[in-house]
Amino acid sequence: MSLADWIEQFLSASGPFLIYIAMGAIVFVETGILLAFWMPGDSVLFASGLLAGSRDDVNILFLIFIIFLAAFMGDQVGYVLGRKYGRSYLEQKDSPKIKKMVARAESFYEKYGWGAVILARFYPWIRTFMPPIAGIGKMNYYKFLSANALGALLWGVGITLLGYYATSIPALKGSARGIAIFFVALTIALAIRNYIRARRA
Repeated sequence: MSLADWIEQFLSASGPFLIYIAMGAIVFVETGILLAFWMPGDSVLFASGLLAGSRDDVNILFLIFIIFLAAFMGDQVGYVLGRKYGRSYLEQKDSPKIKKMVARAESFYEKYGWGAVILARFYPWIRTFMPPIAGIGKMNYYKFLSANALGALLWGVGITLLGYYATSIPALKGSARGIAIFFVALTIALAIRNYIRARRA
């Protein structure tokens, strides 16, 4: 049994309060703590929406509020940790290679940071590492704030609502993996387009 399947079974057997707490914790840990990059975020979000759509005791509005808040705060924590601790740690290293890497990060986030933070939400693993790297690259805080909020809305709320409405649209019930693949493909396509534009410029 995969971790995603175990979590889905756990949520199905839990009461509403535990479901809210568990989803908030899972989303926050995956987005805010680097060691939790392996968490199955997309499928768990979709499953929680399915659960809310099939049970009268789970309030979908409260569920998506918890998920949005956890996703938003998780990225904020990652950004602050990267900017406050990751940046200072790297600056202590007297290495030309590290200095060049930091300079590239700054340049990247200056040009593409806002869109990259949003799109990273839909790419497993990358969504965990993007916020601290944005902090290290000193991405403008207010740009990160707005991108974080929109990303949390589109990813956390969006995929949960897809699961919720899938209870009334049978064709969507088995689509969690397909939806995730679509967004990963979209992310890669946009990244390639931005790279080509940058090379031409």
